[in-house]
Parts: sequence; C-alpha cells; structure tokens
Amino acid sequence: MNSSRLRSILAGGLLAAGLALSGCASTDSGTATVEAGAVQRGEHVDADTFRASLSDDVTILDVRTPQEFAEGHIAGAVNIDVSSPDFAQQVSELDPEGTYAVYCRSGNRSRTAMAVMQDAGLSDVFGLEGGIGALDPEDLVTD
Repeated sequence: MNSSRLRSILAGGLLAAGLALSGCASTDSGTATVEAGAVQRGEHVDADTFRASLSDDVTILDVRTPQEFAEGHIAGAVNIDVSSPDFAQQVSELDPEGTYAVYCRSGNRSRTAMAVMQDAGLSDVFGLEGGIGALDPEDLVTD
C-alpha cells in the first residue's frame, strides 16, 4: 500500500475516531483516548486513534528489530531498534521539536522507547496500544 492510500485510510479513520471518541478521557488501563481529536502525548492510544493521528508532521518510529521491520511495517516508518546498544544515541539525534508515533510488536518495547525518548527531551510522543498486531494487515508494507 502506498503512502497516499494509507493517508486516505487514515483521514477516514480520523473522522470515525473523532465521532466515536468525542468527549472521552484516559482509561484506567493507561491507554489514552482522544478529546476533540487530540492525542494525549506520552501515552499509548488505540489503533484507530493512532492511525488518525498520523500526518506528514508525525515521524513514525518502529522500534522492533530490523528483521521484524522487514516482515511488515507502517509505510514511511523509520526503524530504530530499541534493543540496539546505541538506541539512546540515535534518539538523541532526533528533532526535539518533532512529533513521534512509536510502535513495536505488542506495546511493551514502545513504552521503553518512549521513556528513553522523553528522557532525551522528546516530549511529543505517543505509542500504539497493542503494537503492530492491533493494526489491520492492509495497513502494513514489507521490504
């Protein structure tokens, strides 16, 4: 799937997510939801909110291994392996003013990655609750 098709799907998801989630706040599970379309930064969000929050201004970070990334990832995602010894160094080179959507396989590694990112001064980050498995297979591309 090319990036313009993904953006079209995401735009439709934004409308649906906004309608479905208007007036919601964070859940007890630690998964944030949206109010008036705004992502709760520093939190993990459901797949619909994650998709709806992607735009040209958001850098998508896949923090899985390069092998996992090659098996399927979100189009346009940048792969920075959180288990790599130089992960913190790679994160420190990212734009501190940027917005980052972070995901892994299940949501655990993305939580670790987000903590390192926030420690490095990247405050505008959010993660995908449930990881890549929460997405539809057609949301993914392979190398």
